[in-house]
Order: sequence, then structure tokens, then C-alpha cells
Amino acid sequence: MKLAYWPGCVSRGFTPELHGSMSKIAPLLDLELVELDRANCSGAGVIAEHNQELVDTLNARTFAMAQQVDGAAGMMNICSTCQGAQSECQERLDASSAYRSEVNDHLQPEGLTYQAGGDWWNKNFLWILVEEIGLGTLSDRIKRPLEGMRIAPFYGCYIVRPTKRLGFDEHPGRDEYLGQVIECLGAEPVEYAGARKCCGFPVITMNRTTSLRQAGRHVADALDAGADCIVTPCPLCHLNLDLQQPAAAQYVERDLGLAVLHLPQMVGLALGLEPKELGLGKHVVSTREVVRKVAQLAAA
Repeated sequence: MKLAYWPGCVSRGFTPELHGSMSKIAPLLDLELVELDRANCSGAGVIAEHNQELVDTLNARTFAMAQQVDGAAGMMNICSTCQGAQSECQERLDASSAYRSEVNDHLQPEGLTYQAGGDWWNKNFLWILVEEIGLGTLSDRIKRPLEGMRIAPFYGCYIVRPTKRLGFDEHPGRDEYLGQVIECLGAEPVEYAGARKCCGFPVITMNRTTSLRQAGRHVADALDAGADCIVTPCPLCHLNLDLQQPAAAQYVERDLGLAVLHLPQMVGLALGLEPKELGLGKHVVSTREVVRKVAQLAAA
């Protein structure tokens, strides 16, 4: 399947192991990714608070670039924050031809036009795994089932609500996909209170205490539920749960130390790739225990 690929800002900056691991697993899943290397930030919901037309123009630009990729089935992102922000913009653009025309006027100097309607779509990698590739096909590609591992899914905010905007009418199971993928890979999905709550990242610059307390509580809940690690489809969630975890531990007044994986890293482990290839050594919180369990699986 050929896809226009929008990796987002964070996966090429703060979390390059996410972008790298996605590039490693794509050919193993028969995905041909055409990277939109001139695309811009989705706004992450922040720009829209100050200038809605600006953020809609930025995302319309990305959509228009994706629509120019010959033979692409649609556009894929690897950031659920981008998914939420882009879905919001697409909803506004598709709802009004007059507004869409106004936004497209801003794109004229680059020869770009966003076309609404038709079969074109923008989907997070998690959705593509389930809806386009299929869990059956994914299961057939597994080389090293993650048996015996207990993995806590962390969806975050932007990929589960608002449900209408995110296509839950057509795909009502989207808030269960991450658990389904974990199970498909041979691991046990761990249910815990914070799985579908905010990681706290959106408020960290305004209220650091609240943000880190949220992150710490989610990690603590996953630990108490017996998780070996957390997995998330959102690099911004990863920043708060992994990068900020040592600081967050102070706000929940306990030791944490729970590894947080990117979704493509977890999939890559099951597809037989080695931890080093997937950048597991680049996390702030050590992934040593995850690597040890994977080594045991390989030995078995």
C-alpha cells in the first residue's frame, strides 16, 4: 500500500526513534511511505486558539501535498495529536466550500489546492494497522510473539475524542484498537484507569505541577496493574510519560521507572527487529527489562 506519510514534528526532533522505527517496519508490512518532507506542523491544537484560519491553512497545505502523491491510498500520520488537530481542521474545511475556497486562496502561490470529498483519508498508523492492513495480516507477519509480556495501552486524548469528528460512527471500535494490536502481537493488554485520559502535556507550560501529577498518576496506575511497559501512538504523550517521568515521580511521591514504547517499536519487536534497530536505547526511562524479556523470547 502506497501512502503519503506525515511523520510530524516531534518524531523527527524529540523522538527520532519513532520516525526511525516506523521506517524500519514499513517494508515488513508492505507499506510504501512517501514522506511529505516539506509539510508543516499540524498546530497541535495550540495555533487554533489564536488563529483558526492560519492553522486550517497549514493543514490544508499538508493535505494538498498528500493528495498530489500519485497512487497513494491516503495519508498516514504517526502522532495522535496530529490526528486530532488535522481531523478538526478537515471537518471545518469540508463543511464549507466558501471557507475552503478562502483557505485555498492562501495556497495558490505554491500551486496547491485541497480537494474535499472523495475517497481520500488521513489516518493514524494505529488505524491503518487495524482497518487497512488488518489484524489477520499483522498476525501472519509476526516472527517473535510477545508472549508473557503485559503491556499497558495509552491512547491519550486526541485519538479517542470527540468521537464524531474522529470517525467513530463508521469505526466504533477505535478506542479499543491499541489493546487489540497488543493482543494480536501475543502480549496481554493491561487495563488501568489512565489508558484513555490526557497525559498532561498540553498544560505543562502553564501548570507544570498538574501536568506532571497527571503523567505520574497514569504511570503509577499502569505499574500497579502489573504492566511491564506502556505503549502509545502519540509522541507528545511519550514526552510526558517518558521524558518527564523522573520529574513526575516526585509529584506522586513514589518510584516509577516504567518503560514507555512507541507503537512502531512494539510492532517492530514482534516482527523480529532487534531493540537497537528500533532505538530502544534512546529513551529516558530505561527499556532494559523490555529488552531482557525480548531476549528471552528470542532464546525460547
